[in-house]
Amino acid sequence: MKTQFFCLVFLFISVAKGLNPKCDIQDHGSTLQVFHIYSQCSPLKPSKPLSWEEDMLSMLAKDQARLQYLSSLVAGKSVVPVASGRQIVQSPTYIVRVKIGTPPQTMLMAMDTSNDAAWIPCNGCIGCSSKVFNTAKSTTFNTLGCHAAQCKQVPNPTCGRSACIFNMTYGSSSIAGNLSRDTVALATDPIPSYTFGCLQKTTGKSVPQQGLLGLGRGPLSLLSQTQHFYKSTFSYCLPSFRSPNFSGSLRLGPKGQPIRIKYTQLLKNPRRPSLYFVNLIGIRVGRRVVDIPPKALAFNPSTGAGTIFDSGTVFTRLVEPAYVAVRNAFRRRVKVANVTSLGGFDTCYTVPIVAPTITFMFTGMNVTLPQENLLIHSTAGSITCLAMASAPDNVNSVLNVIANMQQQNHRVLFDVPNSRLGVARERCT
Repeated sequence: MKTQFFCLVFLFISVAKGLNPKCDIQDHGSTLQVFHIYSQCSPLKPSKPLSWEEDMLSMLAKDQARLQYLSSLVAGKSVVPVASGRQIVQSPTYIVRVKIGTPPQTMLMAMDTSNDAAWIPCNGCIGCSSKVFNTAKSTTFNTLGCHAAQCKQVPNPTCGRSACIFNMTYGSSSIAGNLSRDTVALATDPIPSYTFGCLQKTTGKSVPQQGLLGLGRGPLSLLSQTQHFYKSTFSYCLPSFRSPNFSGSLRLGPKGQPIRIKYTQLLKNPRRPSLYFVNLIGIRVGRRVVDIPPKALAFNPSTGAGTIFDSGTVFTRLVEPAYVAVRNAFRRRVKVANVTSLGGFDTCYTVPIVAPTITFMFTGMNVTLPQENLLIHSTAGSITCLAMASAPDNVNSVLNVIANMQQQNHRVLFDVPNSRLGVARERCT
């Protein structure tokens, strides 16, 4: 599902294990460290390093699946369409540290701006990873009953021995669990009676190993449950996944947010109210505005069309008319005749290039991306590709997705009470 790319939360044990000492830095205040899944600090990094080509193609394939998932959300469906013979795999991109229960147990949870509820694998779960939350060891844990108001806010609720049970699909997986409540600590902020799903059964390989932390706008999301505390405001800075040190931050609440930052309006889409829609009005390559059909960028609540910021997709996707126009303008500026492809990347070069900037033009705000947010390079430097692609043609895609590679080393601020999203350059790598 959102396939693909999410953020996780986790406790790390120590330099004695031979880790980078920076892995031991503790969260403080209302700020959590954000790590990339491939970080040396991540227990979820691949056991065997992938080659650059394998790495890029793997992430691109997962992006395709995430776009299918996001398109299904906008269409108002509860089940993700899966292409024949193809598995939709969800793979977190970033991770954060979350402590649950009394005494606290630390879990690595996927951070996802396009999902609402939180859920974690619990003891006795069939099909879950070996790392689970042991409910019996928490003195503050409670299972919610069928008559709890929150039971009406989960997908497909049923009653089992008076417990509120939910069932849902997540990518190619299905999950089932009990709606539960316990103390959750984010950084040093304890949040009592936080409602989440306690997973009892999973099938498939799409489920983040240690749970999901939803940062969407739904009633069970972190924003809604901590509205009195964090005022429905948060920001993050995502580090580059090519950097040797992967330490960004997730900052909760209005305190400490940047003052010098430009904003654009957050839009509401009734077809999928959890997604963070913005009004993309144009794209500039170098100094020239690209000629894009207005319909390709238009926000349309009746169809779900428009542009979203998403923490889970890796490479920005534009609907085909918009992408083709941007790609062609980029190629003209580069002025290298020999253009090759690599998997789903169709604008690659085997010789050094001087790339133009690309500017996303939103209502009230322009975001100009430097080369580090636009290009991917092979380890040997022999291949350079434009790190964007067209939305998948095997789904009825109506979404433009501003993805996490294009957001890296920027502070992205979600100010829901004032219906605005801000972006400011910040080095967090």
